[in-house]
Parts: sequence; structure tokens; C-alpha cells
Amino acid sequence: MFSKVLIANRGEIALRAIRACKELGIKTVAVYSEADENSVHVRLADESVCIGPPEPSKSYLDIPSIMSAAEVSMVDAIYPGYGFLAENPKFAEISQKSGIKFVGPSPETLELIGNKLKAKEIAKKVGLPLVPGSEGAVSPSDAVDIAREIGYPVVLKAAAGGGGRGIRIVMDEKELLEKLPVAMHEAEVSFGDGRIYIEKFIIRPKHVEFQVLADGNGNVVSLGERECSIQRRHQKLIEESPCVAVSDKKRREIEKKVVRFCKEIGYEGAGTVEFLMDENGEFYFMEMNGRIQVEHPVSEVVTGIDIVKWQFKIAGGESLDIGKVERNGYAIEFRINAEDSDTFAPSPGLVEELFLPGGMGVRVDTHIYQGYKVPPNYDSLLAKLVVWGRDREEAINRGLRALEETVIEGRGLKVNTNFHKRVLRSREFREGKHHIGFVEEMLI
Repeated sequence: MFSKVLIANRGEIALRAIRACKELGIKTVAVYSEADENSVHVRLADESVCIGPPEPSKSYLDIPSIMSAAEVSMVDAIYPGYGFLAENPKFAEISQKSGIKFVGPSPETLELIGNKLKAKEIAKKVGLPLVPGSEGAVSPSDAVDIAREIGYPVVLKAAAGGGGRGIRIVMDEKELLEKLPVAMHEAEVSFGDGRIYIEKFIIRPKHVEFQVLADGNGNVVSLGERECSIQRRHQKLIEESPCVAVSDKKRREIEKKVVRFCKEIGYEGAGTVEFLMDENGEFYFMEMNGRIQVEHPVSEVVTGIDIVKWQFKIAGGESLDIGKVERNGYAIEFRINAEDSDTFAPSPGLVEELFLPGGMGVRVDTHIYQGYKVPPNYDSLLAKLVVWGRDREEAINRGLRALEETVIEGRGLKVNTNFHKRVLRSREFREGKHHIGFVEEMLI
């Protein structure tokens, strides 16, 4: 096992990683921007290094600054968390060449799954079902022909995209010709790759993802699925496990193919394979995310498996010895964001009053405290409230109780707890009939 790890992130995931390291007997080095000088992860790490000003491009996305901190601190490994540089093949390669273990997939694997078209080719090879669409990147003339063949509506996606960016839904040919050049330009600006591919747009689908762990010896374990259909602007807000709409038979079928996919690409670490599921229960492969997910706690709660600890164990050369994965009950995660519940507009400010819920079946992962100033420079996530129940109804009712207890108030600060309560009280969510367009429909 490693003796010292640099945590190349901030907020609750940095704190989560530090806690896992402490339990494993690993010393930690926190990096922080000037805006995060008083953050909890800086206080709890064994060492800390300031890597730049508040702007992410000059701190948490600045590879030379992070590598300098790693070398000065003499660490054995770097933990990237999620976001920022977590899926950056160049960062993983530089770490590797510096003799510092990157806690995650190899640079080659990150490069492969970051290319959505190549990932789809491998998914097809192992039998994962694909959404009808183009075989690769399209030109405007190709797009017109393909859209006519598969039928409207269609969706345009950036070949090198991720995080919900670079997506355009198109309802007819006129709109296709208008939006394709815009999508190509956005993809070029966002990802340095202007290629676009086209797929059939699935009406009212659910977003379902399978959590996996894979070691360097070819062992792959699925921890089951999560449903992430409650989202706005392609960003997830509520996640749950298991998905109420997935049968045991379908779960076993998809899990076998997910394991084959991970073995085919030589995957190592924690990751998720993501799907759309239509109203008939059919699955369609979307992509693989080669990192820990924000919503990983729901899988931890229902399986009892510490996914973050296993990231470090796998990176340290240990083989998976989990055995048969037992799943118990239901878990739901609510992303508590610094944003308006009605408009989703960011709303950073000073935390002046704070009370976090507790009691049986309640977990809160957060980095905030009374007196904490929420910076405007980063993602609006303040806390992850996770509840467990013996069944879904108990988990929903416990979630409502925990949300009612939650108090995060302060100067200029708003949080989205009222939004979460509206979702839980809706008939569609309680009956499991929600889908990825549900939030937009709910707000109309």
C-alpha cells in the first residue's frame, strides 16, 4: 500500500478520499487554491500545498502546479476524484512517467473510453445494445441521410464529449442543418475535437448506470445499477439504487455484458457503464466513465462496500476479494447544491446557519461548516444527502424527513432542498415513472 497520496481535488470528494486514506494508514497531501485555504480537506490532510489562484485553469486544472506539489511532497500516488483532471489521459500519463501512481485507469484506457465512437465499437463487439445511429463522425450531408433513415427526433453528440456538454436534440431536417454547425463549433471549443455523431433520440428514457470495480489482474465485479433520471441540463440531481424498473433477469443480463466490456478494454479501478433504458425496458449503451462518480455512496450503502478504499487497494496492486455482492434495501442520494430551487441559478454565499440531518439510515457527505464561504468559482455541490430504507417507500419517506431537517442558510445563499421535496412528493417519482425529461416537465 502507498505511504503518501496527493489528493488532486477539492470539496467533499477530497474529504472523502482523505478519510479513506486515514483508515488505510496512508498519509495525505491536500492541494488547494487560494479560495479554498480554509476548506476542511486542507485542515484534515497531513500536509497541504497551495497550487494557485481561485480560477480552476490556474489551480485544479493546472497539471504542472499539481505535479510540482506531488514531487515536492514526495508522494507515491495521486488521487484525482471526479471532475477536473480525473479523466484526463495526459495527466495520468505524466503521473505515470514521473513514477507516481495514478489512482485510476491507465492513460490508454482513459483515451479509449474518452472517445465515444471507439467505446461504442467495443460495446457492440461484446454484445451491448446500441442506440441506432451513425457508425462514426458525420458530415452535414451524412447527417441528413442518417437522420432520414433512423427517423426524427435525433440527438447530436460530441465524439469527445462528456458531462452532458455538446448535446443537441433535433426534431426535423431544418433544425438539423441549423444545429449541426453550432454543435461542431461547441465541441471544438469545449473538447478540442469538433467531430459529431448522431443517434436516434429515445423518448422518455431512464438513465441507468452500472457501478464496477476492476483490478489489474483481470477481475471485474459489478455492484449493481443506479438510476439517475432526475437531472436538469444533463446534470444529475437525484440518484437511487437499485432501479425500480429493472428486473432481476435484465440486471443479470446487462451485468454479464458490462463485465465483458471492462475486461475487453483492460479496465482498472472504479467506473460506471451508462445506459438509456426505454419505456419497454430495453437498454442502450451510452458511454463509460473512468472515474469515481458523485453518486457512488448509494452503491456503497446498499452493498456495504467502500468503493473509494477499493480504488486505493486496486491501485496498490491488491486483487479484488469481494466475493458475491449482496445488495440490501434501497438508497437515494440528493445533491444539495448552492442554487435556487426554482431556476437552478447558482447562489453562492456565506453559511451562517447549518444543521445537517441524522438518525437511522441517513448519511451526509459534505465539506461545508458554519462560517464557510461558498466560492463562486467551482461546482455548486455543497453536500450529498444519502438515505437508506428496507424498501423504496421507506427510503423516500426517510428522504423527506431528512430534507425537512436540513438547514443551510446564510447571506446570499440558497440551496435546492425544496426542489428535492417536490420531486419526492410527486406521483410520477413515487410510482417509478420518472424519466430524464421529468424535471423539465415538472417545471412547466
